[in-house]
Formats: sequence, structure tokens, C-alpha cells
Amino acid sequence: MIQTGRIQELTILRRTAERLVLGDDDAEELVLPASADPTGMADTLRVFVYIGSNGEQVATTKLPKAEVGRFATMRVIAIRGAGAQVDWGLEPPLLVPHEEQRKPLEQGRYHVVRVYLDVETGRVQGSTRVERFLDNEVLTVQKGDAVDLLVYGRSELGFSVIVDDLYHGLIHANEVFKPVSVGDRLTGHVKNIREDHKLDITLQPIGYRQYIDAHTAMVAERIRAKNGFLPLGDKSSAEAIHAEFGISKKAFKKALGALYKERLVRIGDEGVVWIG
Repeated sequence: MIQTGRIQELTILRRTAERLVLGDDDAEELVLPASADPTGMADTLRVFVYIGSNGEQVATTKLPKAEVGRFATMRVIAIRGAGAQVDWGLEPPLLVPHEEQRKPLEQGRYHVVRVYLDVETGRVQGSTRVERFLDNEVLTVQKGDAVDLLVYGRSELGFSVIVDDLYHGLIHANEVFKPVSVGDRLTGHVKNIREDHKLDITLQPIGYRQYIDAHTAMVAERIRAKNGFLPLGDKSSAEAIHAEFGISKKAFKKALGALYKERLVRIGDEGVVWIG
């Protein structure tokens, strides 16, 4: 069955000099210009199917930023009538109805959008009510697993992330020591699964020694809190380092080395400069 809102492989049933007729195992057929197969020899084409302005299924070899069931960061093109129109890589723009906006969207701003199929109209639409599409009740991830992340929110606790397009997770603020912004796609790791199925996510491999993570995050936060400059370095006394951080000089040097390796700091004679 040809699925609306999905990227799928369809068979080229017939071809003429001007057009290709595509189909699947059922009686439905879609038409594309012959130029969609520049080789003239393909048996199948990978296409995206959606509902066009005429209310019927349309196939295109141009792929959207996200298909149904997926999330992507999209820019608001205009606010009109039924809602906001966002750039999802295809024409016409994707509609985010007013009732599907977590907060009123603004033209020109970027938002994390979930693409879904409206059951009443059969049309592909978008929603910024991200959390209603995430369900941690049944988890297929385990502690230590590498996961794909999309950052969709920030609070005092840290960064809220979409995990594998399925679950909600949290990167705690005291464990973030690299620049992170809403809309970023990252690779992370499941650090902990709580009894209520909430996921704690870390950006560091689980094998990385945890006390180094904590010290690195603390040093990074302290440098940024001091306007990006800390008058301490490798040559500073153990007493001065302990007075500032409450940790040993050895732990401080390891944390500083981790930040330097990530190209987040520059270490000079006068101290450490945040460049991340």
C-alpha cells in the first residue's frame, strides 16, 4: 500500500518519453515526469508521498526534512489563516495548526516540529507539542546505549532531548561542558533509567570515568561564569586550585585537558580562556 507521509520505494510500472507510472502491490498508481529517472533504466524509485493541493496523493523524489513520525528543526515562513507555514523542504510548506502550537509561532523563527498524519483530513501536518508524541512507558533502550538526540528545550535542570524520535530524555546542566543549543542533533548515551522510566542522558561515553565528567563540567561552568577567563592553569598551586574548585590539582589538570581536547579552551600563561 502506498503510504501518505512516508519515504518509500515504488516500482516503475510503465514509462513513456514524458512520464513514469509508479505503483506498489495494490491498484494505486502515481505519476512522475520521466526526468525523475535520469538513467532511464531504474526499476524502482525512492520517493516521498504526500497530499497535494488538489487533495490527492503526490509523489516526489525530493525528500522532506522529516517524514511522518519524525522530528526536525524548521523555520516559520508565514502565519496565515489556519496556522503557521514552516519550511520542511517541499512545496507547499507544512502547516502547523494553531491548536498544535505549544506557544504561538513567530515568522522567521526556528522550531522543533513533529510531522504527523491528520486522521480527519489525511493530510501531513506539523506540531510543536513535542512531548505528547513521546512515550517512555515501554523502553527499548538500555543503560549505556548510544542514542540519537534532538534538543528541543532548555531549563534550569538542563536540556530536554528527543531520544531516537521516541522518548523524552534530560541532559543535566552540570554535565554539559560543550556548546549546546535547541535544535542541535547530537549523539548521546543512556546514563541512567529511573524507576519512572525517565531517561538521564550524557554526551560522554559511559566508559569515560564519571568523576572526570563531573570535574570537567564544574571547571567549564566556572570559566564561563567568570566571563570566559579563569586566572588558573597547569602551573597554579594545588592550594589555589583547591580553594577555587575543592578538587586536587591532578583532577583539575585532567578536566582542563578534556576541555582542551574538545577545543573549548585556550591555556595561556595568565590562565584559561573559554573559546567554545
